[in-house]
Amino acid sequence: MNPPTADHGYGRPSVRPWVSAPAMYHSGTPRDRHPAVARWHVHLCGLVTAIHETSGPEVFLMSSVIVVGTQWGDEGKGKVVDLLSESADFIVRFQGGNNAGHTLVVGNKKFILHLVPSGILHRSKTCCIGNGVVLDPGVLLGEIEKLRSNQVQVDPNNLVISGQAHVIMTYHREVDNARELRKGKGKIGTTGRGIGPCYEDKASRAGIRLHELVNPKLFAEKLKVNLEEKNFYLEKFLGAKPLDYNQIADEYLAYGEQLRPYVGNVSHLLEKARHQGKNILFEGAQGTHLDIDHGTYPFVTSSNAVAGGACCGAGVGPTHIDTVLGICKAYTTRVGGGPFPTELEDEIGKHLQQKGAEFGSTTGRPRRCGWLDMVVLRNAARLNGLNSLAITKLDVLTGLEEIRIATSYVHEASAMETFPLECLTLEKCDPSYESFSGWSEDISSARDFSDLPVKTQRYLRAIEELAEVPLSIISVGPGRNQTILLRNPFEI
Repeated sequence: MNPPTADHGYGRPSVRPWVSAPAMYHSGTPRDRHPAVARWHVHLCGLVTAIHETSGPEVFLMSSVIVVGTQWGDEGKGKVVDLLSESADFIVRFQGGNNAGHTLVVGNKKFILHLVPSGILHRSKTCCIGNGVVLDPGVLLGEIEKLRSNQVQVDPNNLVISGQAHVIMTYHREVDNARELRKGKGKIGTTGRGIGPCYEDKASRAGIRLHELVNPKLFAEKLKVNLEEKNFYLEKFLGAKPLDYNQIADEYLAYGEQLRPYVGNVSHLLEKARHQGKNILFEGAQGTHLDIDHGTYPFVTSSNAVAGGACCGAGVGPTHIDTVLGICKAYTTRVGGGPFPTELEDEIGKHLQQKGAEFGSTTGRPRRCGWLDMVVLRNAARLNGLNSLAITKLDVLTGLEEIRIATSYVHEASAMETFPLECLTLEKCDPSYESFSGWSEDISSARDFSDLPVKTQRYLRAIEELAEVPLSIISVGPGRNQTILLRNPFEI
């Protein structure tokens, strides 16, 4: 068997030679036992053999990995991105804004990042903010200053921002908050950061992009036109106070001067990096089921949080992506409004909230907690084309006598295994559970799959089998070192 190869002008074949993964983490693995996962494994083994037979000495080429949340956000993507940044050369944020917060614990320090990619904590890495992000310049500059005060390098040498990224203006935040106030009990539960209104202006071609912010004449002209409309809307419809042009202009022109050195062409930079054989890590925000198209609409964010959003939001072609890693909390959480079939409004829910410190890193709002929902996870696997899973906050389940996984729903007396398209249907779904014995042992010091209690291993194997996606990472605590790495996603 000769694998197809093609020289694209850079002296490298299009088939990436295999990098051997670590030894399997337990005998009789789900990969061997589940037909779908077994087929995947056999296919790769055949490909490995063929490549080694035909391609001579191994040449290690670049890899591009997308990290996405599989639930409703807050899955622990920040820690995983921070961990994988060791293997990456470029770390790219591709959507959302400062409505997302990634919490990282390094040593005895905790960092909460809203816009700067999590890879910034690693030296000799280049972090990028792509065109799909909506940028609050005041928040970004404050974040940069806070990182510097903690001796973290942040300058134009290691942070590049796409000039095509749209800028969140003062009027976006004012509209966001005034709308929620007007809706009363019917509010969506936005963060009030102006994310949605900024994306609205982007879609209506009235937005202000970063390259326009750093052009004082052009910015002043666009601000004048936009503010006239926004003030009319704020005052006449929402009953809010109008905003002052000079105050906004002075504030944002100062932001533009400070951000000017960071502005660049992220898409071109990533293409150049790819040709140089660099590893690229794409960092998503929010989660699959907050995606504007595929989430629990209208209780969603305003951007595409699925893996496909990385291509549009960073300016890369889909054929340049090698792996998609889904981050899945060992249970489920949701913040704000919207249906949540496995929500626990009892003592167990309170236990998960308190032990898991389930309070939003952006807003401080308490997160709703519930059992792991396999209908949600399988839906995420399909929408994102997941190659592997990272399970986070497994340690939070320690001490529970019984742990449950929702394997399907019941809707109007009928079983439902696929995620419904409409919120109204999801609101009427009751979960059907499979029960597992809990464990009492402290797992925070486990560094190998075999270190985990047998009951914990069974729970993880069940997730792998039910989702039909192999595990690659298991997080057993908030610290960087509290991780079991089964396989490096850059080597899949």
